[in-house]
Amino acid sequence: MSSSSSFTSFYETWFEQLHHLVHQLSTCPRPPTTPDHHHHLLHVVQKVMSHYDEYYRVKALATERDALAVFIAPWATTLERSLHWIAGWRPTTAFHLVYSESSIHFEAHIVDILRGFCTGDLGDLSPSQFRRVSELQCETVKEENAISEELSEWQEGASELMGACTNLDMKMGRLVSVLKAADDLRLRTVRKVVELLTPQQAVEFLIAAAELQFGVRGWGMNQDRQRGNV
Repeated sequence: MSSSSSFTSFYETWFEQLHHLVHQLSTCPRPPTTPDHHHHLLHVVQKVMSHYDEYYRVKALATERDALAVFIAPWATTLERSLHWIAGWRPTTAFHLVYSESSIHFEAHIVDILRGFCTGDLGDLSPSQFRRVSELQCETVKEENAISEELSEWQEGASELMGACTNLDMKMGRLVSVLKAADDLRLRTVRKVVELLTPQQAVEFLIAAAELQFGVRGWGMNQDRQRGNV
């Protein structure tokens, strides 16, 4: 089995497990009203984050074995690949998700909030949380741009691949570095967002992120079937 086929098989199993974890997130008591509820939320959030850790650990190994195969992401649908930034979702998507979910929750509970009741959900982000989200977004944009520049430099050197004396291993090594940097930023971004949220808010954020992933993949699979791609 090729490295790309091996990772595709892993991804399918991993994705199915993500569905089960999201079900656990969805059944968590919200808002937590007892210490046990609070600990349960923390436990399930950590399980989900460990699941993402495992994904990027295995993907890094696949990248080392065959960077080009990982770059084209054969495990993804055509729609997913059209939305990719360096073989995966764009890290700043996390912040757009926080803002959109915050707005949705705020509108759903606006009467309670205006009456001074704390809902504790994503619609109830504090000023300091909003400030930290904004700061993280700016930091992440800078890192995204730096990694994009690295990829551009790699692509601009494509003519070197035609040279008789080309050090192909060095060239591919740079691509491995770019892919790993992109994945590292993706994982760090999610971790930082989760850390600045309360356990209840983190559960809501992770559910929204997974449901977005499920929705895009489901739509992409339907589109590919219609085109006869699968």
